[in-house]
Amino acid sequence: MNCVILLLIGESWDFGEIAKMTFQNNSNNVIPELPEFKGCSAFTHDYPFDPSYGMILQQLLAIVPPEPPDDFAAFWKQRYEAALTTAPQPHIEPNGSNMGGYVVHDLSYTSTGGVEIGGWLLIPADGKVSRGLVIGHGYGGRDAPDEPLAMTETAILFPCFRGMGRSPMGNVSQEPYYHVLHDIQDRNHYILGGCVDDLWLAVSVLLALFPQVSGRVGFSGISFAGGIGSLAAAWDSRIQRLHLHVPTFGHHALRLTLPCVGSGESVRDFQRQHDFNLMETLAYYDAAAAASFLRIPTLVAAALFDPAVPPPGQFAIYNAIPENLRHLFLLEAGHFDYPRQQQQIDEMNHELARFLMEL
Repeated sequence: MNCVILLLIGESWDFGEIAKMTFQNNSNNVIPELPEFKGCSAFTHDYPFDPSYGMILQQLLAIVPPEPPDDFAAFWKQRYEAALTTAPQPHIEPNGSNMGGYVVHDLSYTSTGGVEIGGWLLIPADGKVSRGLVIGHGYGGRDAPDEPLAMTETAILFPCFRGMGRSPMGNVSQEPYYHVLHDIQDRNHYILGGCVDDLWLAVSVLLALFPQVSGRVGFSGISFAGGIGSLAAAWDSRIQRLHLHVPTFGHHALRLTLPCVGSGESVRDFQRQHDFNLMETLAYYDAAAAASFLRIPTLVAAALFDPAVPPPGQFAIYNAIPENLRHLFLLEAGHFDYPRQQQQIDEMNHELARFLMEL
């Protein structure tokens, strides 16, 4: 079912605090009649551009995803096969803390190129593990694991992608503005490819430590990790459920035309300053192009207003996912504080826990 969960909260609604509805797109992708939501465009902000990019939901749902290069699938399948030849050699040890019924462990493992990845592993205090979950971070990195979702019997791995947090690299800046540009002129060595490798190896770590979770592994990623998750899960059949929260790296050709305050602006700056055609690399790192290859249930939390990750890119990813596998949780805004933000996040986490518990 192509289920769209609308949590639209704003002054333009005449009923209740939260309006929920579900609908299905037919095979011709006809968008059903929906009430116009004007609440997010009313946000007061100081940005020199409109973070809604002048688009309402119907227009966002009509964005056509990009066509991938002819060798797109071959490029990623070859990379995946090469990455899995790396033995991650995980090391974990309890760090003396507990979170929501979990024992927190410090974690390290080896990724491609000999890069040491650091992070955390949460194991249920009762020791019962029947599913695994990898949770990625945004471009701000992370300095601690998130509060666990309301799930049972789940081992949760929080890796820090290469160059960020607990996974520093001497020649890679932790600043998002520069990190996203590292080796961007070489599609085979671009930093985002290494981050996808880190995710694949995180799955390998879960399976090595908990073989019983095979076939019951999920990934949840926000912003930066949302884009990485789409690029990774399209080729890794070991991942069975996917959650992409305001995912970036969607429809690069379109993103290059849209001002923002996120990593996309760094890429736009680079393109303005250099003769190199970035699409020679970025076409292979398009999360929307990858999304068309997804074959697993995917919950996308996309925003109507987002100054850091333009909503057109987020919806390009959602629109590319096969209709029978995609589920939409609609947010008023992303990367922006707004009055009902915590309420929406709580609602999303409840839906996410239910979605992942179906593993």
